[in-house]
Amino acid sequence: MKPLTEPEIRAAFVNCTKGEASRLNVPRDLAEQPWDDLDFLGWRDPQAPDRAYLAAVIDGRPVAVALRSSGAASWQARRSLCSLCVTTHTGGVSLLVAPRAGKAGKQGNSVGAYMCADLACSLYVRGKKEVGTKLHESLTLEEKIERTLANLAAFVAKVTA
Repeated sequence: MKPLTEPEIRAAFVNCTKGEASRLNVPRDLAEQPWDDLDFLGWRDPQAPDRAYLAAVIDGRPVAVALRSSGAASWQARRSLCSLCVTTHTGGVSLLVAPRAGKAGKQGNSVGAYMCADLACSLYVRGKKEVGTKLHESLTLEEKIERTLANLAAFVAKVTA
């Protein structure tokens, strides 16, 4: 992924106001991110643990989405599957909900998906970050990356539809 700057990330948000985008916490360590290993940048807000964000380059332009996580529930201790990278976790997947962009979002409509709680999908796909038990897949690394990118693009398309 092409490295993104803080102004690029803030300008890329599709489902919050410019004021909200200017106030949200962007990672301070953008220069140290493993950009070559990322399909998207995902992070949790350290001051508001129920808030998460992701930024990606889709169709050649930066797109960022504000997310909210569901509260802790008993099901989170079970083995769950991330809908983006198809990694299985025990307790490491959260339901993340994004307000839809535009009028639909202002009316309270949202889109949700089960995602890696730490939003480190790219690192799990590449084996740079490990999970407990890894399921065997016959896909190549390139195919897994393509699948993750396609799933991400589909999620963002639902947010912006």
